[in-house]
Amino acid sequence: MHPTRSFISERVADVPPSGIRRFFDIAATMDDVISLGIGEPDFVTPDPILAAGIKALEKGETHYTSNSGLIELRHAIAEHLDRLYGQTYDPASEILVTVGVSEALYLALAATIDPGDEVIVPHPCFVSYAPEVTLAGGTPVIVPTRVENDFQLTAEDLAAAITPRTKALLIAYPNNPTGAVMSRERMNEIAVLAEQHDLLVISDEIYDRLVYGVEHVSFPSLPGMHKRTVLLQGFSKSYAMTGWRIGYMAAPREILGQIHKVHQYTIMCASTASQYAALAAIREGEPHVQEMAAEYNRRRRLIVDGLNQIGLKCFEPQGAFFAFPSIGITGMDETEFAETLLQEERIALIPGSAFGEAGQGYVRCSYATAYEKIEQALERLQRFVRRHG
Repeated sequence: MHPTRSFISERVADVPPSGIRRFFDIAATMDDVISLGIGEPDFVTPDPILAAGIKALEKGETHYTSNSGLIELRHAIAEHLDRLYGQTYDPASEILVTVGVSEALYLALAATIDPGDEVIVPHPCFVSYAPEVTLAGGTPVIVPTRVENDFQLTAEDLAAAITPRTKALLIAYPNNPTGAVMSRERMNEIAVLAEQHDLLVISDEIYDRLVYGVEHVSFPSLPGMHKRTVLLQGFSKSYAMTGWRIGYMAAPREILGQIHKVHQYTIMCASTASQYAALAAIREGEPHVQEMAAEYNRRRRLIVDGLNQIGLKCFEPQGAFFAFPSIGITGMDETEFAETLLQEERIALIPGSAFGEAGQGYVRCSYATAYEKIEQALERLQRFVRRHG
């Protein structure tokens, strides 16, 4: 009998599973766990958005839309980007509605990356970025960011990583897992390098509305960057719509036209009811965005101050809903810390190394959970650090 061949592609076999899911699976088997792990809002989707999705279903809006998405939604997105960032996109040819930003990222890479192309990926970053580059046939080139720079990508580190094979830069600010926000000065320095080296920039800005006391600088709004940027955006975080799986991307038509082909052949179109809900989010959701952002900011102050008082040194996150403290005081590595904390104090959080080697020595704490639960978690953390510090 002949040996059975492997039916799995080497490209996929070499991609590790997500470093996040394991802790959720363990926590799900335990009682009285406070989760600071999950990266999604604890708010229910606001009522006007819910009502729009329900109404669409009741009206029988259960068929395919255009591949690109509802044209009225694309017009609303174009107006939204113009209002916030002064960016003009043609709704007919430069905006594509996707199944969350996850699909948008896959499309952007699949349509632009050839085998051998290098894509620079700053770390720590969301767990899917480097694997998605690999799945697209490219080579991820990891550039670490550091706490002394507030986890912002520096022009010096970026320049050192660029080679003749570098085709794209994949950035995400506000950042998951660190909560870092790039300053306009640093963004401009990155833009200069992108121009000099003729790089495509894929900018994931899903947390753009969740910034605290600083501005969010949208990458395509920088001088000369509109023509070379694929903007990834969506509704999951700001509007508490993770389960609706609705996002979008905006890019120059010559780029988006090719991305559109990948979307056509893989997805067809995003959920129709979700698109109507997204339209209501843009039209009616702003007061709810402001209300949720204010509550996140209140929680941010609680958790960051609390972690620092405990001795888990935490830099000031200015965006998203994550704190990224150092656990150096305990002498443990980040995986041992997370596992021991879960077993001893029933707190679930994520080891920083799940987001790349630059996250070693840190853990990600989400404050997208109730204020009172964060207070309880800090009490448990204090007990834990007293025992192990």
